Amino acid sequence: MLAGMRARRTITVVGCHAGGEIGNVVTGGVLPPAGATVFEQMQTLAREGDGLRRLLLREPRGSVACHANLVVPATRPDCDAGFIIMEPTEYPPMSGSNAICTTTVLLETGMVEMREPETVLRLEAPGGVVEVRARCRDGRCESVELTNVASFADRLDAPLEVEGLGTLTVDVAYGGMWYAIADAAALGFAIKPAEARDLSLAGERIRAAAREQLPCVHPVNERIAGVSIVQIAGPWQGVGAVSRNAVVVAPGRLDRSATGTGLSARMAVLHARGLMSAGDEMTHASAIGSTFAGRIVEETAVGGRPAIVPAIRGSAWITGVSQLVVDPDDPYPEGYVLSDTWGVAG
Repeated sequence: MLAGMRARRTITVVGCHAGGEIGNVVTGGVLPPAGATVFEQMQTLAREGDGLRRLLLREPRGSVACHANLVVPATRPDCDAGFIIMEPTEYPPMSGSNAICTTTVLLETGMVEMREPETVLRLEAPGGVVEVRARCRDGRCESVELTNVASFADRLDAPLEVEGLGTLTVDVAYGGMWYAIADAAALGFAIKPAEARDLSLAGERIRAAAREQLPCVHPVNERIAGVSIVQIAGPWQGVGAVSRNAVVVAPGRLDRSATGTGLSARMAVLHARGLMSAGDEMTHASAIGSTFAGRIVEETAVGGRPAIVPAIRGSAWITGVSQLVVDPDDPYPEGYVLSDTWGVAG
């Protein structure tokens, strides 16, 4: 730390991205929130300590394009670590890109011992336990495959009235977050970088409409409820092929990665339609061309409804290590948002 610098608070952050999506990892300066499980710790943080999320993600220290992950000790003896995911407007139960970033940081910083050529570990996410297999070589975590929480379709081909877009047909599915999945072709999108703002505008309108018109509640955890994220899906190219998708993160900006929970939700929908089976694989590409590979590990059930266990594989890269400080006189200790940069919803 610079000599003479005053700090009311100092937080150590390892910068990381998976497929272009920023998933920074907090490794020091924050005590674990109270709670008997990581889900309860997440609720405590949201209720009593949300200033941390605002400090990390809002200007002048962050941006709407950032996520942050707080590493906490696992509350379960069968897990190596826990993590709480902080996104611009919410605390999601699970995130694929953030899990890949967190795993990479845990291993490459030595917080969890790396074993080559493969390290197997279990992480306690708020939404449940995910098993991770990391391919490692020469001290580098080359790729991460995570077995995600059980995913399932809630509604198929549901009509949705969307302001400015008319009546759409969407699928509602859970992949670790609740998704409304819309057809890119029907909306006139090819899912290219130049469409990012228009995709974000459409996605935010779809999200708002779906939250109002298509209620959804997790059958095992009723506190996980309501569509909070939108996938605008390009035409499915079939088993083993690469399909495009754009995921719009509230308050309206594109996920730069192919989105692990989005791929899980899409495979659950394809399974529900009989288009994918256990053992089948597919790959999702984002608007910038980065990819995650997905496969259906097995069929299962959640609260009596058919579901799948998906696995997602991708890679992350550490971008730096920083110490964030808050000066006692800083007028913006928890940051601020302005509509010119804080997503299309402002």
